[in-house]
Amino acid sequence: MEYYGKILCISVNDLTYDDRPVVVDGVADWSHSRVLNGRAPQDLPVETLAPIMSVPNYKQLSARKKINVVRRGGGMGEYALIEVATLPRRFRERVTAKYGEMEQNVLRDWFERHYRVDAEARSWFTRFRFADGSPLPPDKINEYTVNASVLQAVVAVMADTNIMRKAMQGATNNWGEMTGVISYFQAEFGHTLPLSPHRFRERVTTFQKQGYESLISKKFKNQSARKVNYGIERLILSLDSRPERPYNTTVAEMYNMFVRGELTVADPETGEWYDPANYTDKNGDPLVLSEATIANYLNTAKNKALRSKLHDTQWDFNNRYRPYHVRRNGVYALSKISLDDRDLPRPMSNGQRVKAYYAYDVVSGCVVGRAYSRLKTTDLFLDCMRDMFQTLDRNGWYMPAELEVEHHLVQNFADGLMKAGVVFPLIRWCNPGNSREKRAEHLNRAKKYGVEKRMQVGIGRWYASLEANRPKVEKVYDELNNTYKEATYTFEQLVADDLAAIDAFNHQLHPNQKMYPGMSRWDVLASRQNPDLKPWDKPYLYRYIGNCTATTIKQNMFCTVQYQQFRLPSPRDIEKLEPRNNKVEAYWLADAAGNIGEVYLWQGEKYIATCKLLERYNEATAEQTQADRDAYTEQSKYVSQFDKMMREEKIDRVAVLPSETTAAIAQAAANAMAVPMTIEQPEDEDYSEYMNTAAVAQAAVASV
Repeated sequence: MEYYGKILCISVNDLTYDDRPVVVDGVADWSHSRVLNGRAPQDLPVETLAPIMSVPNYKQLSARKKINVVRRGGGMGEYALIEVATLPRRFRERVTAKYGEMEQNVLRDWFERHYRVDAEARSWFTRFRFADGSPLPPDKINEYTVNASVLQAVVAVMADTNIMRKAMQGATNNWGEMTGVISYFQAEFGHTLPLSPHRFRERVTTFQKQGYESLISKKFKNQSARKVNYGIERLILSLDSRPERPYNTTVAEMYNMFVRGELTVADPETGEWYDPANYTDKNGDPLVLSEATIANYLNTAKNKALRSKLHDTQWDFNNRYRPYHVRRNGVYALSKISLDDRDLPRPMSNGQRVKAYYAYDVVSGCVVGRAYSRLKTTDLFLDCMRDMFQTLDRNGWYMPAELEVEHHLVQNFADGLMKAGVVFPLIRWCNPGNSREKRAEHLNRAKKYGVEKRMQVGIGRWYASLEANRPKVEKVYDELNNTYKEATYTFEQLVADDLAAIDAFNHQLHPNQKMYPGMSRWDVLASRQNPDLKPWDKPYLYRYIGNCTATTIKQNMFCTVQYQQFRLPSPRDIEKLEPRNNKVEAYWLADAAGNIGEVYLWQGEKYIATCKLLERYNEATAEQTQADRDAYTEQSKYVSQFDKMMREEKIDRVAVLPSETTAAIAQAAANAMAVPMTIEQPEDEDYSEYMNTAAVAQAAVASV
């Protein structure tokens, strides 16, 4: 049955369909019979399975207008619909007997067409966590998802007032009819909703107000069922928080003494006293716990982490309990440089250890910068940066894309050199105390227990778990009782050994031979660099990491740095200097041989020029080489450029008259007057050559 507009109808096929079996050779054939009202045709009487009316009977009633055919059958899949209310009573009763109550059939048909598994409900129940972080069991997730799907369908049909009005014939919601349909679908979908009309109505109302959470049974995680509830567990942890870090047995002893009234426990911040009456069983007796029970609660995974956070150092807590990020390495060299300091493991004669600072390329693992010092100061970091850029400059490599540093030693450069976008495109500041985060820490360990372990004696730690990594240390039993006999080395020996270890480390086979077959770390660094790297601006960079020398521009041509002269590239660079100030700061870095190829001049915040070494030439022409002649040419060019600038911009002369003179000249009349001219002739002057007019004419023609 179905509605046509507002009219409840039944199709001609449903009126005339014969669901009785066909007997073939004495065997009943049920293949064409239908399931009616959820029951197999074999379970229904033959009278019910018979057609409600025959086809001729339908045609006769239709022709006589005894029934209302609201829609005629025809093409395009249309079939005839008859208004149920116009059927004679005997036929309506047979319709009810065969197809069931009309109201429930409408709702049942609606559910069959529109019931869908609520995917959002399944996701919500899957992500749900109780207060202790535990999830729902999988079987409960399925059960609650089905229940939510059924309730969503009920809420939807209730919201459709048109359907409800048709189903309930204009009356209010008939919960008896609704639950009757729900009970039919209990076997179909397997829901566990109540079938009582009153309880079912309450469940629908609660679901509309509280949503999915209303379907979760309150029996889950019932704290009252636990002998050790949340409050007792927190008290046990608080007793364990004593600064002396008591044993589990001591915590158990303190707890049991407290609940028996033999020990007072108070909150040190608020001064509030704990009441033993809150820690009793249902009979009011003290809730005494065994040592094993208290030990079990102290050693749950969460409580062990909480206790470590309170008692252990930040380093121990991070390495034992705190989760860490799982990363994968990059592909291209110089995409990321990781820097870190370390103490070389072997001591000097004074018991101190050499301070080292390394710059590692993360992808290749190569040490691209290193520095050593007896003291851990910011100069150690700067020396490492200088060495790194000397390596990059020597090999013609570009600026690394990212630097990974820690705050120690480097925080003073946070607003300059180590500010992202100033020199380096990206800067990553590692969290303090989280050594696992820095890639340099991992590479330090690989270097130490790799090449250093093979090349040097005494590498390791006295408390190392692996016996092979424990260096030989003998205690001297003297009056101090704190003296140990251990091999010592000079600063120079330790630095030389470490440089040899770095060279061996850089030229080892790369550990990822699957990605870089047959390539060493240095091969990866040299040939697999990031294609997006950019050149670096030496004048700007060296202002942060270079050596600085205060000097003066002399003779508008050169300055002196480290007892050498460096020439301006052009005479016009002197225009950039401040008035009456030829003093500049020269920034420079020496190469591996200690030579300075060029210096970068700054005056305050203004860049002046890059000056190359002024080559001297031998003034004895007979001794000059080609290099001397080239040096002479370069200096001559500079002087010539300076002279040209002087000529092109020479100062024009002007006449200066007082204002009174200018006014007098303007007012005076321009009268012509004869001026006598007296020509004095020198005595004994010979003018004979000027009297030869032919010679004068010939000279004039020649000059033309």
